[in-house]
Amino acid sequence: MNEIVLILGQTPVTLRDLLMAGAGVALILLIALVWLVLRANQARALEAAAAAERQREMDDKVAAMNQLQAELTARMQTMAEIFGGRQSDLVRAMSDRMDAMRASLGQGLQQQSEKQSENLGKLNERLAVIDSAQKNLADLTGEVLALKDILANKQSRGAFGQGRMEAIVRDGLPPSAYEFQVTLSNGKRPDCAIRLPGDERLLVVDAKFPLEAFQLLEAAKGDDLRLATAERQVRNDINKHIGDIVERYLIPGETQDMAFLFIPSESLYATIADRFEDVIQKAHRAKIIIVSPSLLMMAIQVMQAIVRDARMREQAGVLQKEVGLLLEDVRRLQERTAKLDDHFRLAQKDVGDIATSSDKIGKRGQRIEALEFEETRAAIPVVRAAE
Repeated sequence: MNEIVLILGQTPVTLRDLLMAGAGVALILLIALVWLVLRANQARALEAAAAAERQREMDDKVAAMNQLQAELTARMQTMAEIFGGRQSDLVRAMSDRMDAMRASLGQGLQQQSEKQSENLGKLNERLAVIDSAQKNLADLTGEVLALKDILANKQSRGAFGQGRMEAIVRDGLPPSAYEFQVTLSNGKRPDCAIRLPGDERLLVVDAKFPLEAFQLLEAAKGDDLRLATAERQVRNDINKHIGDIVERYLIPGETQDMAFLFIPSESLYATIADRFEDVIQKAHRAKIIIVSPSLLMMAIQVMQAIVRDARMREQAGVLQKEVGLLLEDVRRLQERTAKLDDHFRLAQKDVGDIATSSDKIGKRGQRIEALEFEETRAAIPVVRAAE
């Protein structure tokens, strides 16, 4: 053990010294390993505690939501019972009111029928003029349709996107909520104008996008020079079109402060979003939203929900108004019933007085029939003596 193994500088190193140094290093490594294990266990314990705390908070929130749902269910059941109890009364009152309206409507229809007969007589006099003008009208209709086809052929951009845009709008909104080719106060005619409930301003949708530039971009694949030229042309055309929409269709007080630029192809929209980010940002700054068919469909669905909610509120207002009218009718019925009750009491008193008078008249008639004239006979000689 005390044998010198090596010499470091002038210091001899024995085998015992090497073993002791190795043991010290091993002890230090063991202590470091234990410290790392304890540190890892502590971290896992903290993580487990945090997870348990998060789970407890989640359980509390779920319990609160369940309690809120139970309370809401109870309230809905109470409201259902209240409405169910009043439904029969409302139905009966509405039935009475409908009967009265039916009678009034019958009289009105009879009068209207008489007026219609008179109007038909006058109308027959004008049928000859209408028949003579029908041929001219058919010719004019054909000319208008031909003119429409000519205009459609000239407007290639509208012909490409107008059909898809109109189909999406027609499928999602009622006819009263939109109008195609409406004329604005400045004389411009956007492709579509949407009316939102509670706002008189129109939301403009424009479907005339620069198709020619995209065709050049599609044809320029593989040629870097032509591709750069086509991209520059697309960027210039879209920016110019954005400026035209802002200038023509964003009218303060008449239209919304934003408008939709409809791209009728998902692939074209993806190309713009992927390769022309600067154009998208410029459109957002100008309050022009570029939409594809799917995005326009989502926007129309949101508008459809808004229109449906507005109609439900209108129907609730109509129902509330009818209930108010019904309550007013009930109040008038109560007043008239009270007046009728007063009349009945007065009539009953009059009938009693008439019965008393009838009894007196009957008794006097009986006395007359029995010839009860004693007092009269006793008074007759006195009268003659006086004479």
